[in-house]
Amino acid sequence: MKSIPHDTPGEPNPLRVLSLDQLRCRTSMKWRTYPDDVLPLWVAEMDVPLAEPVVRAVTDAVARGDTGYPAGTAYAEALAGFARKRWGWDGIAVERTAIVPDVMLGIVEALKLVTGPGDTVVVNSPVYPPFYQFVEHMDRRVEEAPLGADLRIDLDELEAVFRRAVAGGRRAAYLLCSPHNPTGTVHTAGELAAVAALAGRHGLRVVADEIHAPVLASGVDFVPYLSVPGAENGLSLMSASKAWNLAGLKAALAVAGPAAAADLARMPEEVSHGPSHVGVIAHTAALRDGTAWLDALLAGLDDNRRLLAALLAEHLPAVAYRPGDATYLAWLDCRALGLGDDPATVFLERGRVALNSGIPFGTGGAGHARLNLATSPELITEAVRRMAAALA
Repeated sequence: MKSIPHDTPGEPNPLRVLSLDQLRCRTSMKWRTYPDDVLPLWVAEMDVPLAEPVVRAVTDAVARGDTGYPAGTAYAEALAGFARKRWGWDGIAVERTAIVPDVMLGIVEALKLVTGPGDTVVVNSPVYPPFYQFVEHMDRRVEEAPLGADLRIDLDELEAVFRRAVAGGRRAAYLLCSPHNPTGTVHTAGELAAVAALAGRHGLRVVADEIHAPVLASGVDFVPYLSVPGAENGLSLMSASKAWNLAGLKAALAVAGPAAAADLARMPEEVSHGPSHVGVIAHTAALRDGTAWLDALLAGLDDNRRLLAALLAEHLPAVAYRPGDATYLAWLDCRALGLGDDPATVFLERGRVALNSGIPFGTGGAGHARLNLATSPELITEAVRRMAAALA
């Protein structure tokens, strides 16, 4: 799959547009959970203005009163076009897609299609905490196949867990996070083909969360799970939500491989009532017309990864940070600081910086914290200064 260089002449870096005072006027979770003396670098909201094509599409829809129920295939067509141009992948067939309220609710519906109550869902820990919460709420069991020390999929461990998951003839599924949150690992074509082969050998179905797929470091190639040999019966969940900061405009797409089309066709019709029509409009505009804005964002994130690495090396050299190849999230190994299992609590209480605790990410999360890089260089610099001061 091809990578796109981040060449953005004429597009300003969206991460450098908004001041702290402007951001504090926001009423969303990131900016209202903590008091004003806290720098919030935690939940996956970006400190950016929306891409102008998205603003125009949403305001035009509101102006004409186009705020009813979602319909049509424009979103799927836009995603197919984006995948073709961005990843060199022509594998999204509109007839094998379905709109869902968001990626996590889409995952729930996909898992309902391929597993039953009490069945096992395998995840690669440390991983996005809602994987545990949503799966357990739908009466499935989560079993972890921890990533290796290199933060990549440990195929031997995965096979051992697959074998246990299907023991006794039960159905099971593998919930793949690709690219991986919180590590930013981008799985290779070889790794994904090996995953598909293991799943086929043991009779598991793969559901891939690919929400971070557009958010890649420069020169990095994303490989859609459904593009690899053996993945034909897989299901993927995709969205413009993370890449264009559209969490409040709910919409996502479930995409089926050729051998999973009949499964997707069994998804209840009422699921399609959950997405926001205005959300679908926003996501469609982002995928069709927002790529110049995206490239400017990605260039800014490249700069922020380098900045964070330099700041940590200077001020907090005991913190191990391996810049990820995707997402705008930084996974910080703070174990050498001696702050216990939850260093995020120390940084909040002593430094007034809000990070995500690593503990909810499962095995491998203790002693870690997740930092959101999608903010201005000034706020990253101030956050690291405060974190270092918290240890003085």
